Amino acid sequence: MRFHLVDAFTDRPFAGNPAGVVVLDEPADARWMQDVAAEMKHSETAFVVTTRDPKPLRWFTPAAEVDLCGHATIATTHVLGGRQRYATRSGLLACEAREDGWIELDFPADPPCETDDDLRPVLPGTTVTFTGRGRENLFAVLESADAVRQAQPDLEALRALGKGRLVITAANQATDFVSRFFGPGVGVDEDPVTGSAHCTLAPYWAGRTGRTRLTGEQVSARGGIVETELDGDRVLLRGQAVTIVSGELHV
Repeated sequence: MRFHLVDAFTDRPFAGNPAGVVVLDEPADARWMQDVAAEMKHSETAFVVTTRDPKPLRWFTPAAEVDLCGHATIATTHVLGGRQRYATRSGLLACEAREDGWIELDFPADPPCETDDDLRPVLPGTTVTFTGRGRENLFAVLESADAVRQAQPDLEALRALGKGRLVITAANQATDFVSRFFGPGVGVDEDPVTGSAHCTLAPYWAGRTGRTRLTGEQVSARGGIVETELDGDRVLLRGQAVTIVSGELHV
């Protein structure tokens, strides 16, 4: 079985979000995939079966399987190349590795519904101007891009809320918005660049700006750029990727 390590949502090595990609001839046992993901220790490892159409694709953190992952899908499409169709827990996903080096994902939009969640224990001393929830994540808009960069969430308090996953965001000058993602509930304290979070970020900021094409910057330590385009109930996500390691699994 071929294994690849790919930095996604970046055009240079050692930036963006690293993802494992395991290329399979046949579907694998879920327990084995979880063990491989735990061994790799990346925020996500993707497992794709290449002998079927659409190709079954699953994503695992070191602790749990997830329904949708953008950066590991970018990584998978970077490895396979061309146009791909994936059968996933979030439905059929169409993706394309373009000749200009950008990879485009067609994902379901996940606009946040406003809620009255009290995030003061999670974000102490931080002003939150909007609180909402998507399908999987809590969603909070902060007063400034600097507030997003400087935030230090209480991860134990976050783990006690819902599924323990939070997107924080604010408007920005250099790009349209900035964000960070924290997922202690799925074994990822902070994810470097989170494609699936932009399924919520894109419709929120499209509604605020009146523009469907936007550029987001995830301001984690590694950082990354995600281009977004809202298209009805779908979001087109665009990013780049770099292969760091290719090899074989022997288990």
